[in-house]
Amino acid sequence: MPDDPPAADATEHDMADQLAAIAEQSQRIAARFLSGQGATGAGAASDPLNLSAALGAMARSLADDPSPLIDAQMKWWDGYLRLWQQGAQRLQGEEPAEPVAEPAPDDRRFRDPAWTESWVFDHLKQSYLLTAGCMQSAVGNLRGLDEKDAAKLAFYTRQFVDALAPTNFLATNPAALKETAETRGENLLKGLRNVLDDLERNEGRFAPRMSDEDHFVLGETIATTPGKVVFQNDLMQLIQYAPSTETMFRRPLLVVPPWINKYYVLDLRPKNSFVRWAVSKGYSVFMISWINPDERLAEKTFEDYMVDGPLAALDAIEQATGERDVAAIGYCLGGTLTAATLAYLAARGEKRIRSATFFASLVDFAEPGELGVFIDDAQLESLEAMMAETGYLDGRHMATTFNMLRANDLIWSFVVNNYLLGREPLPFDLLFWNADSTRMPAAMHGFYLRKMYQENLLARPEGMSLAGVPIDLGRIDIPTYIVATREDHIAPWQSCFAACGLYRGQRRFVLGASGHIAGIINPPEAGKYGYWTGPVGESQDADAWLAAAEHHEGSWWNDWHAWQRRRSGGKKVPARVPGDGALRPIEDAPGAYVLAS
Repeated sequence: MPDDPPAADATEHDMADQLAAIAEQSQRIAARFLSGQGATGAGAASDPLNLSAALGAMARSLADDPSPLIDAQMKWWDGYLRLWQQGAQRLQGEEPAEPVAEPAPDDRRFRDPAWTESWVFDHLKQSYLLTAGCMQSAVGNLRGLDEKDAAKLAFYTRQFVDALAPTNFLATNPAALKETAETRGENLLKGLRNVLDDLERNEGRFAPRMSDEDHFVLGETIATTPGKVVFQNDLMQLIQYAPSTETMFRRPLLVVPPWINKYYVLDLRPKNSFVRWAVSKGYSVFMISWINPDERLAEKTFEDYMVDGPLAALDAIEQATGERDVAAIGYCLGGTLTAATLAYLAARGEKRIRSATFFASLVDFAEPGELGVFIDDAQLESLEAMMAETGYLDGRHMATTFNMLRANDLIWSFVVNNYLLGREPLPFDLLFWNADSTRMPAAMHGFYLRKMYQENLLARPEGMSLAGVPIDLGRIDIPTYIVATREDHIAPWQSCFAACGLYRGQRRFVLGASGHIAGIINPPEAGKYGYWTGPVGESQDADAWLAAAEHHEGSWWNDWHAWQRRRSGGKKVPARVPGDGALRPIEDAPGAYVLAS
């Protein structure tokens, strides 16, 4: 019998097979990507982000005063000289000197030990951080720029340097190189298959998966709090949750979630479900579940969302419980709508909502944060033209915008995990929800971006009208609880704080830690984060408030419960079961509307 072939030969054959498979996958990926571009890119605007004007302003600024670029270059050369000196010392066996450039404490890209222990990778890391910092410094110090141009240049410079991080490339990522050696390239094949799957799933668009989507099933593993749909119309279903206590607060609690994503961010898994927690505290919870609109609802307006949303819900709750008055919670865009509804009711002399809570909600859009980068005439016109063709804004467009605000965490980390390491994303409920995007009706979304983000008319007394009624937030004189989060990139906390100067009545402002989602979905049992509280003055600004605020450990949910229970109708009533009132159940929660993709 012939001798067995050497192990090295088998390894070479395996690698050849792997490379052949990779080449085949690459061809399929390229073909799928090009077909997707042909389907979506033919009529696109040549400059949909309106960057040319900002780049022109940058060129003129540098022509008039090149000192920011010169200063950045001098800083770069000085840093590089020190970096090479440090490298030479390490090669000679000396102890590493103080780094020339270090990642921020919350930057998770360089946590692999090789980025510190290996001279090569440490040098590469510092070189990148030094260059990125100098580029951003040069752009940030430009003089004579319009505020919007300066913000846009800073934002897209950050996108550029984040995309070029050495962690994003196989040859310069030590973890990916190690994985490739240990698996003999199997990770690259898996990564390419993941790329192909993502391109097919997104019709040729780049959008890495963030979560194991097969792990979650609505109504089974997520959005599981028992309840019934008791009312519905074209825009929403109203869920009444089943009680878990023998008695409950008399005043029902109406929750108005955003329709940019689906409502179940407030009802994820049992351990972090705000709905389940509120029900356990004795609240009679009603939740609006918005439809995922298509072209048939293209003409639905912001006014329609008010009339067919919270106003219709108020009437349905009265039929279900016999109670005319409610407490309300609005989250993000749902909070913006809740504020407009409160002003509408106040103008009509109605106080059907007796207290209101706002989760990370903007009503004054003067300082919308980095989202303002996407709001100018040219970009809005491009967006409106796109919506005119379909009747809606594709939810993936909005999701991409939000993900860009935290690109390292929400884009590039998944490029590394899914594509370079060839791994599957973990089953993370918040990221599963984040990817379950919804469409926006053309009429509503155009109005929202123009009248609020661009013109800030909601914050102006009678700056806009809804259903024929002038809207003035200054007429809102019920108790309000406003919670924002310190690291929110979507609704900056200082802008949320501005609402304190618009409403009348008792106001309580609470600042949570973390961001737009994790800071809100922060159950007490988790023991995470913390929050700040303090009195709200008549003309106090946000920074002054924070300087005097008191920090507390744990979740702000308990603080809200202590505040809300005193405003929930006094004596408790026997538990209300969905269907006991005048409204018959239509179907079990979570209902059909949230299932529509």
